[in-house]
Amino acid sequence: MREDILRERRNALPSTPTIQHRRATFDEVARLSVEGLNKSAIARVERIAWNTVARWLEKAAHSCRRFNARKMAALSVAELQADEIRTIVGSKEHPIWIFTTIDVWSRLWPATVVGRRSYRNTLALFQNVASRMNLDRVPLIITDGFEFYKRVVRRILGPACLYGQVIKTRRNDRIIKVERRMLIGDPWRFEETLRDFEDSSKLNTSFVERLNLTIRQGSAYLFRRTLCHARMKERLEDHLDLLRCYYNFVRPHRALKFGAEVRTPAMQAGLTTRRLTLREIFPSAMLLWLSEKVKFGQSTVLVLV
Repeated sequence: MREDILRERRNALPSTPTIQHRRATFDEVARLSVEGLNKSAIARVERIAWNTVARWLEKAAHSCRRFNARKMAALSVAELQADEIRTIVGSKEHPIWIFTTIDVWSRLWPATVVGRRSYRNTLALFQNVASRMNLDRVPLIITDGFEFYKRVVRRILGPACLYGQVIKTRRNDRIIKVERRMLIGDPWRFEETLRDFEDSSKLNTSFVERLNLTIRQGSAYLFRRTLCHARMKERLEDHLDLLRCYYNFVRPHRALKFGAEVRTPAMQAGLTTRRLTLREIFPSAMLLWLSEKVKFGQSTVLVLV
């Protein structure tokens, strides 16, 4: 009799996997990931399978990518800094670069590109940023001395912008010389623009370099001397989308403290009026995932309490 009942229950939902985890666990897995824990450590802390952690982070990244694309628009950028982070994918013989940008006034991280250090990826980075910017205001752009930046900035933003480079000479891992070049724009325009800024009094890349450190601390893929480097470029891009969303919309920035209020970069940029939570960002991903399962004829029961 008991075997008949169990057989009937199995036949009722023959292809319906049930995910029995609390919704808070999903959010906590994502939060631990952007605080620098690798997947194995998260699995041990939360007492769930490594494969479950990997699937959840993939879904969270997909949601954050859509959220970033929807919210990051009409940015008013006065000073933009760009830089690159070198890392590896697969093995040390395959280095890869992460192009990063930051709006200095709001500390917003508007765009990133992962790939070779090439003209094409540099162009993709600034096309992405320009598509999200309100170009009524002439921005000041500062980068390092990478050869393709000047060509790309002139092509995307034209001669109306201000573009400068900061060239650092190192010896024995120490900076011995800093050279500042004004490449697009008249010197008097640089002086007038820098005089009006609250953060920068001279050309520098210190803000984007500090962002690079935050990115390294927030992603286990980017730790130096680690076994947890990304095996595939797509996994690194996924985690950077998750980290960028968390940095911009969820995590308060200590440089944006105004009295008792500590704002997120998105609040400072006028994209939101308050600090968001992961719970407000992820539902769209779960609904999208369920719709895709239904579209391809797969029945799924998702239990997240």
